[in-house]
Amino acid sequence: MKMIHIIFLVVSILFSTSNALTQDFCVADVKASDTPAGFPCKNAADVTVDDFVFDGLKMSGNTTNIISAAVTPAFVAQFPGLNGLGLSMARLDLAPKGVIPFHTHPAASEILVVLRGAITAGFVSSSANTVYVKTLRKGDIMVFPQGLLHFQLNTGKTHANAFVSFNSPNPGLQILDFALFANNLPSSLVGATTFLDLAQIKKLKSVLGGSG
Repeated sequence: MKMIHIIFLVVSILFSTSNALTQDFCVADVKASDTPAGFPCKNAADVTVDDFVFDGLKMSGNTTNIISAAVTPAFVAQFPGLNGLGLSMARLDLAPKGVIPFHTHPAASEILVVLRGAITAGFVSSSANTVYVKTLRKGDIMVFPQGLLHFQLNTGKTHANAFVSFNSPNPGLQILDFALFANNLPSSLVGATTFLDLAQIKKLKSVLGGSG
């Protein structure tokens, strides 16, 4: 009886996989809820060519903000045709001294190509906390392994921009500074876990909109 259950499970998996392979695409129904497996498929009769086209990356992002930088995503929420395909993109725009602060993408690795300007980029390994940093210029490419803290900083005198690509339609994003200082985690706990003094923590919370 146990063997029958195992065979049934294997056949069920193969059957579902076979069905998935017979489907050319699964355009996201972004009106539905996202799930760990992605968005449900839009009704095929409602799919149009516009679901497979995204024009948002041709426009410069607004860099008038605290980080003097902008990220324009082409993830599945903005570009439904990516659903289930295992890839996405984004555009980075950085004014002089603009920065994409230390952040991680829990669900994807990232590859960056510089289109204009000079961008100093780097990441930190999780094992020995080894830092890998290099200043990149037009045409240079750098890869950031999945889940590792990394950053991009405009170290040139002019605006810089780049395209980044991910091996997931929804790579996820957590910015370290915002995770620490843009919430209501009590300052005493932040201090105990970061060794920063309370005055500095409260200053950063004030700048980034946190409380506590």
